Amino acid sequence: MLKEFKEFIAKGNAIDLAVGVVIGAAFGAIVKSLVDGLLMPLVGLLLGKVDFTNLFVVLGQGAPAGPYSTLKAAQDAGASVLAYGLLVNALVSFVIIAFVIFLVVKGVNAVRKPAAPPAMKDCPFCLTSVPAAATRCPACTSELAVG
Repeated sequence: MLKEFKEFIAKGNAIDLAVGVVIGAAFGAIVKSLVDGLLMPLVGLLLGKVDFTNLFVVLGQGAPAGPYSTLKAAQDAGASVLAYGLLVNALVSFVIIAFVIFLVVKGVNAVRKPAAPPAMKDCPFCLTSVPAAATRCPACTSELAVG
């Protein structure tokens, strides 16, 4: 079993996958920091100084009973809360990551596009379509002018 595991790890695909996961995790941390520290405070300021991390609904009171000014205060009191502001932050992070991945895939697909088929011309003798650079027709073997 150890031999099979070594063979699996030695394959290029497993290493590429591992590198992709590590880079993806690092990129996710960067995007989370961007969303939590920069983007959502700006959106909150535009929406009337709303702090999305502190948007929550108390489902069950803790000790001491609410109202609670922050999500942390509610959690520290042991209240059961529905923290929908954190969901909003996570959704914004997801949309940003999905958009960046879309751009990367689009870029890779543009690089991987197959080469355009060669320009074609018709043989003046048999009217068979041949590549423009051909000097002899493959169908009738007539000599063709180049160009």
